[in-house]
Amino acid sequence: MRAIAARYTKLGYTPYRWFAADSAPPWTPVTRPLGATRLGVLSTCGAYALGQVAYHYKDDTSLRRIPAAIAASELRFSHITENYLVDAKRDPECMLPLRALHSLVQSGELGALAAHVYTCMGGVYSQRRVREEVAPAVAAAMRDEAVDAVLLIPM
Repeated sequence: MRAIAARYTKLGYTPYRWFAADSAPPWTPVTRPLGATRLGVLSTCGAYALGQVAYHYKDDTSLRRIPAAIAASELRFSHITENYLVDAKRDPECMLPLRALHSLVQSGELGALAAHVYTCMGGVYSQRRVREEVAPAVAAAMRDEAVDAVLLIPM
């Protein structure tokens, strides 16, 4: 958190105000066994596919739609906390565990993986823009993928 606050200061922002929820999110019970569940994935690690545009650092609220069948060698990373991505660049599975998820599907422990995974740059300064832009875009993408549940992977 200190590194992120320092980065925002260096970019000319006022001191960052970390989000604190005033209530717990609504509970949604699981309605089917995991073996019959279609799983969506959202990671805030700033991953993008080779050929896609990298994230930029100033309030990039865009999403990247990446084929779930992508090879790890085709993944790239760009994030405001660039120094934390050393391990992700060495082993993309630590931020986007697609091989492990495909293995769960093959073994029958997971019903299916959505055709695409989604990523964003989790270091967006504006909480309003996350609420008004990122969250609705993620919700729409997951509806389009017809998922039953979403695995959220924070950076």
